[in-house]
Amino acid sequence: MQRFRRLRKSEGIRRLVRETKLSRSDLIYPVFVAEGKNIKKPVDSMPDVFQYSIDRLDEILTQAAKSGISGLLIFGIPAHKDELATSAYDDNGITQQAIRYIKRRCPALLVIADVCLCEYTSHGHCGVVKDGVVLNDETLPLLSEMAVSLAKVGADIIAPSDMMDGRVAAIRQALDDSGFIDTPILSYSAKFASAYYAPFRDAAQSAPAFGDRKTYQMDPSNGREALREIQSDIEEGADMVMVKPALAYLDIIREAKKLNYPLVAYNVSGEYAMVKAAAQNGWIDEKRIVLENLLSIKRAGADVIITYHALDAARWMEDA
Repeated sequence: MQRFRRLRKSEGIRRLVRETKLSRSDLIYPVFVAEGKNIKKPVDSMPDVFQYSIDRLDEILTQAAKSGISGLLIFGIPAHKDELATSAYDDNGITQQAIRYIKRRCPALLVIADVCLCEYTSHGHCGVVKDGVVLNDETLPLLSEMAVSLAKVGADIIAPSDMMDGRVAAIRQALDDSGFIDTPILSYSAKFASAYYAPFRDAAQSAPAFGDRKTYQMDPSNGREALREIQSDIEEGADMVMVKPALAYLDIIREAKKLNYPLVAYNVSGEYAMVKAAAQNGWIDEKRIVLENLLSIKRAGADVIITYHALDAARWMEDA
């Protein structure tokens, strides 16, 4: 008889033979920065998550810098929105201002800049719209201009999340032509048209004014297509690739790991909100559930996890 329990009989032995380890440095924390003054606005559907104005950012930056996590993913919420998302590539836009501020205050924190037009368009879609259709090729120059603008102000990593075809190649060319040959691209390669994003759209004020995003985000049914998307982005010049959401797509993370490329998973807003709601009702042990969820994402193959639990998880890992 094999006695597997021999290696489970004490915490010391369990720790010694543990196959998967979760580290604070594996984590990235998303931050929402709103245009205005003295803003710390709670996101109702995401407990303990807030929109911050730049003059209130130190409250979260101090926590992040002390936590041991690797960095932040920045989303900007502009005061002005229009059909062509001009605030997205304004060198003095809210996201650009926020990145400048963060890099001055906490230069050791990595800043990942999300590149998408949805927060900046009046219609809430991720690209240029004509006659109710999101246009692919017409969107690429705007995404490229946004990426260059964000690189100029100090973003460490550019992360296109729009899901337009060919955007990685277009952004890579634009960055290179502007002298940012060493700025890496983290592509949201397999981004599914998921119901798990609903709380994020409250936080980023980016819900589409009409229709949905199923014509450009991926069908949740398609695993093989996700791998083709990832491979295509690698060929176009992505330095890292992402699967989003995470928990409902652990099979995609597992398969993507076989490509032997730096792999990021996004533990998204709906996944976060469900855990927080259950914890607030006393139905689950929040600490244990969060760490188990993050461990499962790491075990599936993710090298990096973007999560709204990052600061709590970092603290809990210290306590463990």
